Amino acid sequence: MVYISKVYTKFGDAGDTMLASGDTVRKDSARVAAYGDVDELGCVIGLLRVEIGRSSPIGDQTKFLATLDASLATIQQELFDLGAELATRPTPETPVPRLHVEDADVTRLERELDALNEPLAPLTSFILAGGGPIGVTAHLARTVCRRAERHAVALADVEPVRPEALRYLNRLSDYLFVIARAVAHRLGYPEVLWDARRRVLKRPPGGA
Repeated sequence: MVYISKVYTKFGDAGDTMLASGDTVRKDSARVAAYGDVDELGCVIGLLRVEIGRSSPIGDQTKFLATLDASLATIQQELFDLGAELATRPTPETPVPRLHVEDADVTRLERELDALNEPLAPLTSFILAGGGPIGVTAHLARTVCRRAERHAVALADVEPVRPEALRYLNRLSDYLFVIARAVAHRLGYPEVLWDARRRVLKRPPGGA
C-alpha cells in the first residue's frame, strides 16, 4: 500500500534524489535518466489513450479501439513496474526487484504487434509522423520509447540492468510504430510517406 501525506520533502533541493532501493544519487545520473524517460513514456501513452477516447469510431472501429486502449492500459501498468525496476539498484541478495517486467510481457507485445501488422501493406518508404491524432501521438510515444531505450542501454553499460527490461523497451517501440500504422489503416487516415526524390534547390542571392 502506498500512502503519501506530503508532496514535497525538500530532499532534492541540492540536486540529489533517492532511489527506490534507498540509495542517494544525483538527479542527472544514468539511472535517473532511464527511469525518468520511462515515466515520461507512460504519460505520453496516457495522452495516446486520451486521443483514443476522443475519437468517434464507427462500426468495427469501436471494438478495434477498445482492444487497443485495453492493451495500452496494461502497458501503462507495466511501464510503472519497469520504472520501479530501473529505480532500484540491484544487489547480490536481490538481483531482481519486486516490481519488474518479464519475458512473458515481451512475448505478449510480440503477439499483439504481429496481429496488428498482419493486414498492413509492406513498407516501401519511411513514414513521417501523421495518420490522424491517434497515429501521430503513437509516433510521439515511439520516439520517447526509443529515448528511454537509449538511456537504459547507457545505464546497462555502467550498472546492472536486466536484459528483459531492454527487450521490453525495444519491442514496445516497434509496437507503437505498428499502432500508428494500424490506426491510420483502420480509421482511414493517409500515412505520410517520406519522398526520397524530393529536393529543394536553393541559389545564393545573386549567384548562378
